[in-house]
This record gives sequence, C-alpha cells and structure tokens, in this order.
Amino acid sequence: MRYAKYAGIFLVFGMLSCDAGNEPDIQGTKLKAMTGEWWIVISSGGDTFPGYHLITTSNTAANNETDLLLDDGELWPAKVVTKVNLAAMTFDAASNLSNMYDDSIAVSITEGKILKNAATTTGGNKTDSIYVQFEFSDDPGTKYEYAGYRRTGFREDEH
Repeated sequence: MRYAKYAGIFLVFGMLSCDAGNEPDIQGTKLKAMTGEWWIVISSGGDTFPGYHLITTSNTAANNETDLLLDDGELWPAKVVTKVNLAAMTFDAASNLSNMYDDSIAVSITEGKILKNAATTTGGNKTDSIYVQFEFSDDPGTKYEYAGYRRTGFREDEH
C-alpha cells in the first residue's frame, strides 16, 4: 500500500514535467562569419610587439548584422561594440567608441577587415585572417594594428 502512494506521486510529477510544446528553431548568430577567437600580433609604427595574443569577436545581445563586440581580453585593454559591414566583412571606421574595460579611454577604429581562408597559421593550416587598426584616446595620433588569424583549435596553431 505504501508503494502505491509513491507511485501516485511519481505519476503526477511525470505528467507535469512533460513538454507539450514544439521544439525551438535554433539558429546561429547573424554575424557568425565574423565571430570567433583570433591569434593576433600587435604592431605600431613599424614596431611589432612580441608574441601572439588571443582576442575574440562576437555578436551582441541584439544579434543583428551590424553590431560586433571586439574584446582583446584586457590586453590593451579594449572592449568595444563596433559597426561592421557583414557583406564586405569589414569594420566601419568609428571614433571614440565606449571602452567597457576603461571608460576613461575611448577607442577609435580606423579600419578593419576579415578575409576568408586568407591566412596560413603557424602550423601550416588555412583559416580566416583579421586586421583591425585602432587609436586610443590616451595616445592620440598613434595607430595600433591587430593582425592575425582565426583560432583553429589544432595544437600546432596554439601559442
């Protein structure tokens, strides 16, 4: 008799936990072609800073075709939402973008682009390339360049 009581409870919970709705239509982000992790080198005025650094590009919560979040992981630091042209795979020039890492240092993007399968990684694999040129409000007139390739996940391409 005691087990019948428990069976009734499990039956009620089983009936209430059923999902009677349709499965959601899961889609990718609208800027998928421009998002990812990137191994980049930094240069300015002909000087290249040592080593590779990992940055990310991602869509914003708006998930539209124009707003891209560029995050250098506090490398410089720079974390900005910038406008892009998805069809051309370019970054729109923009002045004094709000920097989420340091609101006292605005970031200006002077140019940028992503080229499909245009890079050869240090391990010899083909992948997308990225190039973005910046200017920071605390160092006006100095252009900084992030240039590199999309992270492949292959061990030979890690830094």
